[in-house]
Amino acid sequence: MPILVNGRAGRLDPLDRGLQYGDGLFETMAVRDGRARFAEWHLARLTEGARRLALPLPDQEMLLGQIAAAWPGGRGVVKLIWTRGAAGRGYRPPANVEPTCIAAGFEWPAWPESAWSAGVRLRFCRTRLGRNPVLAGIKHLNRLEQVLARAEWDDERIAEGLMLDDRGQVISGTQSNLFAVSAGQIVTPALDQCGVAGIMRRAFCAWAALHATTVVERSLRPRELETATEIFVTNALIGAWPVRELAGREVPAGPHAAKFNSWLATQE
Repeated sequence: MPILVNGRAGRLDPLDRGLQYGDGLFETMAVRDGRARFAEWHLARLTEGARRLALPLPDQEMLLGQIAAAWPGGRGVVKLIWTRGAAGRGYRPPANVEPTCIAAGFEWPAWPESAWSAGVRLRFCRTRLGRNPVLAGIKHLNRLEQVLARAEWDDERIAEGLMLDDRGQVISGTQSNLFAVSAGQIVTPALDQCGVAGIMRRAFCAWAALHATTVVERSLRPRELETATEIFVTNALIGAWPVRELAGREVPAGPHAAKFNSWLATQE
């Protein structure tokens, strides 16, 4: 597992603000032979996150070089982290910022093929997502809500848990975005108050547009999922997993996840 800190094999400064306060951003990318799938979109989201957090904007060519160095050959995963760098005590950001770039390479996960063919089981999580439009959509380092939600179950048969916000609206999985076919429409929850605007969510919407299919972004209540004719979840690594069971209820199989995955295979 190669880990580069500012381009070199080394250790993270224990006073780094990413470690102290979650003061930073990250991207998790599918990589083949040093090239990240949808790299432009990943770096655009990272740049938008840096703008919102008032971090120095990263140099994109430098980041592409770090990705390639972290996983130069074969299929793997690179986690890219961009923080405000090391500083002393206190929440106030330092006047002179020297950001930290961490690029870590990982083996490709060994998921069962049945996740794509037969589908996966989901549950609802008790842990709620707090609303904060300033942070909504970006992938900042503070993921404690997702950590607590994922700690709620140990059943290996359940692949993912769905999270609601404090109003009871469905937002996303702990590590995925959600799509449902409801009343003939493909719906995905609006993420203007909380949640992460996933790269694969963006890719699915782009694929749908190519096929003259509209994806509606709006609020989504759990009861709508009870009558959905198709449900699937997406993230940058899995593509789309169809959902076959949600909270013990069988979900009908639909065509969109499989068709999207076929298209996605041509994008690597």
